[in-house]
Amino acid sequence: MPWTRRHLLTLEELTVTEIDQIHHTAAAFKKILKRSVKKVPALRGKTIVNLFLEPSTRTRMAFDMAAKRLSADVIAFDGASSSTTKGETLRDTAENIAALGADMIVIRHAAAGSPLYLSNILNIPVINAGDGSHEHPTQGLLDTFTMRERLGHDLRGKKVVILGDILFSRVARSNIHALVKLGAAVTLVGPSTLVPREFEPLGVTVSHDLRRALADAEVVMLLRIQHERQTAAMFPSLGEYTSLFGLNKTRAGWLAPEAIIMHPGPINRGVEIDSELADGERSVILDQVTNGIAVRMAVLYLCSGGQPENVVAAD
Repeated sequence: MPWTRRHLLTLEELTVTEIDQIHHTAAAFKKILKRSVKKVPALRGKTIVNLFLEPSTRTRMAFDMAAKRLSADVIAFDGASSSTTKGETLRDTAENIAALGADMIVIRHAAAGSPLYLSNILNIPVINAGDGSHEHPTQGLLDTFTMRERLGHDLRGKKVVILGDILFSRVARSNIHALVKLGAAVTLVGPSTLVPREFEPLGVTVSHDLRRALADAEVVMLLRIQHERQTAAMFPSLGEYTSLFGLNKTRAGWLAPEAIIMHPGPINRGVEIDSELADGERSVILDQVTNGIAVRMAVLYLCSGGQPENVVAAD
């Protein structure tokens, strides 16, 4: 089937076929990234604006590098030094960017629904790089891409545990949508205040028993505590959280023997995960970062009108 979407706003709305198309395209681009010359002319002449109104390291740099690897011109928007500090609205900012000739906007914003809002206003593609606690679709795509590399293409029945602050995590929501569609058995675990039963209708298991949740899991994904989105204390202290739910060497022993350890970053070492595990043989955290470039190349390419089967032709 041809790729038909102009925007990437959520993983909730994508089909399994569309997830497969993105992963297929990302795999082709990853091969290109292993060459001595890593650049292709697929988006030559296009201008992509990274409209990041929240702090970011990995996502912003990965989108920037992905666009440049596709030969696009990239403009990084710095909200702190822009007219948004003078009261300019998101709509006016985005419409001015489009009027200046941008061909695509990649947006990160603290308000859930911001990418959808812009997609209904602008006549250029909009890519969601994280909107509040709602979704982070490219992170979910790169995470599932990494799982498929390590566990095989078919994730049906694979036990995946997401551990930590689920309630305020847009990464968790995107991964849940993608993994359930791909047939994985997803368990959410953490304090009851951060992992409420309200997630169960999404097709996941909710647990507050860490040992039972980790038993024989093939993937464990750690999430940091989203302090910036919390309006009240969700647990007594970080020390207590770590003592009950931090991943250490003993608790990692409860996992399946070949299990992989994941984290979308930024890592709070010694809180949700010990350093020896973050840097250990089971960790694929840096693989996630590397795969983020190929996956975002795929998203930019497809939403610009490219087709999965034409990646080689775009070379």
